[in-house]
Amino acid sequence: MTLSTVLLAFALMLMLEGIVPFLMPAVWRETFRRLLNLSNGQIRFIGLLSVLLGTALLSVLSF
Repeated sequence: MTLSTVLLAFALMLMLEGIVPFLMPAVWRETFRRLLNLSNGQIRFIGLLSVLLGTALLSVLSF
């Protein structure tokens, strides 16, 4: 994996992360309000699921 590939992936992530606040700022704000009510364990679980799904997707796409 080259540096340009990593930067390309980072740029794509930034673009995807920016879609919801750009198109639906009220939804984005409400989502963060709901996140504040979650426990640390629940947030960690969401993070773990995200990592596992991303890893699975990368492994499927790289074959």
